Amino acid sequence: MPRSLGRVLGRIPYRVALAGGWIDQPFVSRLNPQPPGSMVVVSIEPQFWFMERAGLATGTRAVALKRWKGRFPKRAPAVLVQELYEAENRGKAEPSGSQDMIGLIYPGINRLDYDYAANGGVFPSHIETIRSHRAVRWLENVLHILPVGPRPPGYGPLGEKHLSPRWIARLGRSGRDCFEAIGRTDLEALGASLNECMKCWEFLLPQTLRHPTIPTDLKGLLAAYQAEYPGAMYSGCGGGYLYVVSNRPVPGSFQARIRAAA
Repeated sequence: MPRSLGRVLGRIPYRVALAGGWIDQPFVSRLNPQPPGSMVVVSIEPQFWFMERAGLATGTRAVALKRWKGRFPKRAPAVLVQELYEAENRGKAEPSGSQDMIGLIYPGINRLDYDYAANGGVFPSHIETIRSHRAVRWLENVLHILPVGPRPPGYGPLGEKHLSPRWIARLGRSGRDCFEAIGRTDLEALGASLNECMKCWEFLLPQTLRHPTIPTDLKGLLAAYQAEYPGAMYSGCGGGYLYVVSNRPVPGSFQARIRAAA
């Protein structure tokens, strides 16, 4: 990275969350009849400035940039995760999930297993990591990122909840399926896991896709890309970016570089 750009961006990575998101929240994981439930996070090199309020953990990253002067201290990743979690969530009624912090701090492609019986569901009971050159380069090549738009002012995803244990179990399985698909470099299975995650979001928390403040037809846009490519999902609730998995070009998209080394 050019030195002048590095001074503006900082050295703290961004975080991509793939299938299983929301299982890191205790109000979800406590109802999982088949714990642990899993989700996948990927640490992304800060090559350029991502949109704020778009599902890339930019709020958590801003806290980390301010707290650590633009780069990680030389402490164990688990210690940094807890320190950052406490710094960001102190006094918050609706705390950010620990997947935000882990996705920034842990290099590679990580499966986070959440069990409410362990750590109250706040931190994962186990983390499994892929850092192989083959899997990392494959994911970089098949993951296409399309800008849609940041979450609008006044938006919130939690106004309507249908916390069915059966659907929560499906959500947690989508994360495990996603991780296994990446390990096998299986495009169809990866796409299916993203599609399944979005079905779970729509059932469990409908306002992740539909809300009076959202001007875009997020559901319609998602369905169109899912029909054309093996799979697609949003970077976060309310839009942000659309992740599309494909072996062929996706017009208007860009690709990111995964941070595989610590």
